[in-house]
Amino acid sequence: MAQESTTTTLDDLLPSIVAEALFVASERSIMRNLVKNFSLPAGSGKTVTVPRYPIVSAAAVAEGTDLSNTAVSTDGAVLTVSEVGIMTTVTDLALRSSGTNVVADVGRLFGEAIARKMDRDLTALFAGFSTALGDGTGAITAAKIFEAVAKLRAAGVPSEALFCVLNPEVAYDLKANLTNSFVNPNSGLLQNAAMQSGYIGSLAGVPVFETSNVVSTAGDSVGGLFHRDAIGLALMQDINIELERNASVRGTEVVATAVYGVGELYDGYGIALNYDSSIV
Repeated sequence: MAQESTTTTLDDLLPSIVAEALFVASERSIMRNLVKNFSLPAGSGKTVTVPRYPIVSAAAVAEGTDLSNTAVSTDGAVLTVSEVGIMTTVTDLALRSSGTNVVADVGRLFGEAIARKMDRDLTALFAGFSTALGDGTGAITAAKIFEAVAKLRAAGVPSEALFCVLNPEVAYDLKANLTNSFVNPNSGLLQNAAMQSGYIGSLAGVPVFETSNVVSTAGDSVGGLFHRDAIGLALMQDINIELERNASVRGTEVVATAVYGVGELYDGYGIALNYDSSIV
């Protein structure tokens, strides 16, 4: 019976599965670190209300004159959490034949799946920004990134913590525009970086990220240029993994879940970038 696989043997591996899943989720998720994060402790309900304050103005006042009262009213953005999950069954035979490799495999798969789901939920919010550049028919250019930044700064959005997230096929056109279709006649630092590493880095003072989790339909996708406070992520439970023995199939069910919610906080803090890729 030395080769018998039981729930106890998988319980011993559980901390490694969880650690691997959390690591992969963190590494593969771009959006999670670019938005405002909120933690919901257990027993606090399924929603968090984020208060939004208006912009108020000061005025000149004559010496000795009483100041008049300025009413400051707030509204709130409500983030509602829900569960996402994934399950697989690790058979006794797979555990025996694969050894501890099953730990990395399951952890990686679960981490990637939950990170992908979370990122796609967040990037889907780009299309909800009231201000948009592009109509989904043309290619993006560097000038449009500068235009988006200018619009946000003109609206009083803080210049720090601005980010740009694009689908890689749309980002290709941005690189092509920067490098004159990859001929790179200007030999500037930004052009050289795009040519050498394939990454844009920072443009108009804004870090540019590429991810396939900005979903593309026949080359059309809606990216975003936004301030961190434009979008919120409420997290009640990070990746949690449970085991349940299923004797009839001679295996153990491995169930991974996370509990979170996403939503737009400040509409005026983001701009949708709706462009079509020239390579699709």
